[in-house]
Amino acid sequence: MQINKRPIPLVSLAPANSMRARIDTNPEFQRPAVWTVSQKQLLIDTILRGYDIPKMYWRRIGTGPDRYEVVDGQQRLRAIWGFVDGDFRLPSNAEPITDHVLADVSYLDLPDDLRMQFDTYSVDVVVLDDTDGDEVREMFLRLQNGTSLKAQEKRNAMPGQMREFVRNLTQHSFFTRVAFQNRRFAHDHVAAQLVCLELAGAPVNIKDADLNRMYRSNENFNAMSVEGRSINRRLNFLSEIFTERTPELERYNVIALYCVFAELQRSYAFANLGIDFEAWFLNFEETRRAQEGLDEDVGSAEWVTYKEKISHSTDAEESIRYRTDFLMRNLLIQYPDISLRDNQREFTHSQRLAIFRRDRQICQLHIVCEGIRVDWDNWHCDHIVSHANGGPTTVANGQVACPACNLAKGSN
Repeated sequence: MQINKRPIPLVSLAPANSMRARIDTNPEFQRPAVWTVSQKQLLIDTILRGYDIPKMYWRRIGTGPDRYEVVDGQQRLRAIWGFVDGDFRLPSNAEPITDHVLADVSYLDLPDDLRMQFDTYSVDVVVLDDTDGDEVREMFLRLQNGTSLKAQEKRNAMPGQMREFVRNLTQHSFFTRVAFQNRRFAHDHVAAQLVCLELAGAPVNIKDADLNRMYRSNENFNAMSVEGRSINRRLNFLSEIFTERTPELERYNVIALYCVFAELQRSYAFANLGIDFEAWFLNFEETRRAQEGLDEDVGSAEWVTYKEKISHSTDAEESIRYRTDFLMRNLLIQYPDISLRDNQREFTHSQRLAIFRRDRQICQLHIVCEGIRVDWDNWHCDHIVSHANGGPTTVANGQVACPACNLAKGSN
């Protein structure tokens, strides 16, 4: 890497017909524009008073004429350009400079000597030559250290194939269906969380520290790996279900739905059942909203707990697992004929939970007892038509049995 420092007057980089057209302020590792108007106004006031502003770092990416991408300083550049373009004015409480009033003044309103002072103000620019992408991203992270970069903005500047894979995932059509905009790499954040869940094969913590570890330990991630193909397959499935922007697809729902459909695709045979997954999910959300409108002493305790799980710590394993189980149980109760891929004898956790709640924890056999209420830790999930006689392992063919009744049934 070669580093060269040079001063550039604003008149050379601010007007629309200047070198401005050859400066890319939005390379892929950069965060979007986030400065407020007051921050921009402060920068312009600083320049007009002749104070120093931090130097900028640009990477030269072409010659004849030279072209650059901004490694550090894009917020400052955007503020300067916006002021020259008339996008904002100085604040109404701006202090005067000598005898010149600056309150609510635009670039074109500046007195000639102040405008000349602005135009001839030199910005210190460090130009980087002979650099590769990883070097630039490393410098970007170092330069941003201590600033208010969000965690995903930092991850977007990390080197390696995991970053590339996550970035490419955000171009999937499914992300045009979600309810949240891609502000400050929100889509990248959720995509990274989905990758983390897929690599684990089950609900896990997907907090920033977990995602950082994932990026660092998977720098050589192969997009064509089993996990890489699985993620795209699941997103394809979700995109086929939700064909337009869906306001119910908030971040917490995207995470839980991904886990639900990952479990379905891994363990269940459901392709030919004609299930309208979109209608099921929208009905689920309608029920949730109706429950939220009830007083806590009237509404279901389970829905109250679910509300808490979508309101706090939504990236924690416990919350994700609860939401996934809740959705999966609701789906299996609505569609009890969903069977396992290999029709194994043992019911899955989700099937057991659906049967347990559907039967209200009451023994259905009535052989020894007359319908006692069982605890989660002390009951049997019984095939109505026995597995030996061809009975499928489905919610429709399952029932709650107390241990005594189930053992008595087996001895008959």
